[in-house]
Amino acid sequence: MKKLLLAGIVGLLTLSSCNSVKNAKTAQYQRAEFLKLKGDWDITSIDYDKSYKIKPFDENADASCFIGSHWRFIPNNYSGAYTLNGGGDCPSVNQPIKIDFTSNNQFMFKKMQDGVKAKNVTAGYSLDIVNQSTDQFSLQQNIPFDGKNVQVTYNFQRTGMK
Repeated sequence: MKKLLLAGIVGLLTLSSCNSVKNAKTAQYQRAEFLKLKGDWDITSIDYDKSYKIKPFDENADASCFIGSHWRFIPNNYSGAYTLNGGGDCPSVNQPIKIDFTSNNQFMFKKMQDGVKAKNVTAGYSLDIVNQSTDQFSLQQNIPFDGKNVQVTYNFQRTGMK
């Protein structure tokens, strides 16, 4: 009986350690994918149902103002920024951000203000990363409206590595 109990415990420990190794490999892979975002990117297009008026990321700017916006991601210190060029009805914006990546392929960021620590900023944005390759990727956001979700897809193209 003792040998059977010992064999059971050893078996559970073996399964547990295998699961830990698998989880570690998954986390390592996901971190590597996050690091691929390092560099400079521009939004080339935004796809959504045009019957809705979209003002992304609380900038009080129409979605069209984000086309051509420049984004810089520095994943090793979880920071970055985006810049709206301004002109016409579009504001000129240079917004520092803190970024993160979750295990379910979600890109999260929060807007930073001068003198405010990231840990004190509780609001942010969570978007799904889709179609990621070396030189392009998309972020999808579901925005609730009248009991439905409006899906917005921001398409990024790499413009440089820094």
